[in-house]
Amino acid sequence: MAQDYDEARPDVAEASERTLKAVQEMDAPTAKSVHSELEETDLSDGTELPGAIVLDELVVEVVPQAADEFVCGECFVVRHRSQAAKEVDGVKICRDCAEL
Repeated sequence: MAQDYDEARPDVAEASERTLKAVQEMDAPTAKSVHSELEETDLSDGTELPGAIVLDELVVEVVPQAADEFVCGECFVVRHRSQAAKEVDGVKICRDCAEL
């Protein structure tokens, strides 16, 4: 007799059927109830969410590259000249990138 190996085992099929029925019986929210809940909890009334940046200006101090620094041609990180490992076609490569 031929065996169908793709067919689900009876115990697995029963368990999945029970799970499906349990999910169907759950009290899932409807689209109307979700919409009404969202309207009730409108956060646009001026309250600020924790951790949110609202209309804040980001201030960053830009420091120019020093005379003893270079930009690695591989990772584009500003490094001290002591970190230079090699120079290829006028582009300096840092020690970390040269090891790779």
